[in-house]
Amino acid sequence: MTTEKEVLIIGAGPIGIASALECKKNNLDYIVVEKGTLTNSIYNYPLNMTFFSTSEKLEIDGIPFISNNPKPTRNEALEYYRRVATSNNLNINLYETITEVKNETDGSFTVTSDKKKYRVKNIVVSTGFYDIPKLLDVPGENLPKVSHYYKEAHPFVMQNSIIVGASNSSVDAALEIWRKGGNVTMIVRGPSIGERVKYWVKPDIENRINEGSIKAYFNSEIKEIKESEVIVETPNGKQSIPNDFVIALTGYRPNFKFLETLGIELSKEGNYFPKYNPETMETNVPNLYLAGVICGGMETHRWFIENSRIHATIIAKHISKKSKIQKK
Repeated sequence: MTTEKEVLIIGAGPIGIASALECKKNNLDYIVVEKGTLTNSIYNYPLNMTFFSTSEKLEIDGIPFISNNPKPTRNEALEYYRRVATSNNLNINLYETITEVKNETDGSFTVTSDKKKYRVKNIVVSTGFYDIPKLLDVPGENLPKVSHYYKEAHPFVMQNSIIVGASNSSVDAALEIWRKGGNVTMIVRGPSIGERVKYWVKPDIENRINEGSIKAYFNSEIKEIKESEVIVETPNGKQSIPNDFVIALTGYRPNFKFLETLGIELSKEGNYFPKYNPETMETNVPNLYLAGVICGGMETHRWFIENSRIHATIIAKHISKKSKIQKK
């Protein structure tokens, strides 16, 4: 049996939720489909993560986000978006994966998931970028001791852990593991800690490195990961570092293959910017829209919750306007 909807939103992160709210306000018959849990990316953030943004910048649809701290935590964000979704009775299907999208001749889409089939007039893609890690592409990266995600410090207590990267996630992991009793070494491709690291954390990590509590190799890269050591190319030549765990927090990227299967054009200049009209958020495929961080291609720092909330409003208004014209 095929379910008919005016709008199908792929992804139930903050911008997917915002899109659902806007559809509801504009009386658009919608459904949100999410392959994981609600706000799946935030759920997979480290347990003790603190946002860079203040709570009001993470609000959607003017619904107040009250935090006990100047900067909200992961748990507070989960509670906020959960409350927004449930109190507004949003139509969201969780743990449902889209497997095929077929463009029909009349401009609509037939969307097949692992649970249902839909016939929809419009699609909004708000899938974020947290699913696919940027790999190191070195021998040994597939060893069980290597991870591209970090949840909490406890598994790394009293162990030799290497943190790859110098972004917010890398710095947070390094400091937390060190404070819980782990031996931490950072491998950084650039000459210093990243400039976009949270301003209240940056002095902390730099002081720990300067005092020798956390070892850091700058202008360095991992060349091979072995069972009990890691081979690192440094400015002083190759070095072997004793190691129990490697946490490679080198960033993530959107699922470009999925975008291409939808027919969305991507720039080939290296950043894979998807083609869309910023005034409507409609892509080169009619009736197919993008919302949120997915719009930035590989430049995942371009769009955040606070500056992409407006995408939901733009899209819903454009779809509503088209719908009214078609009904005349």
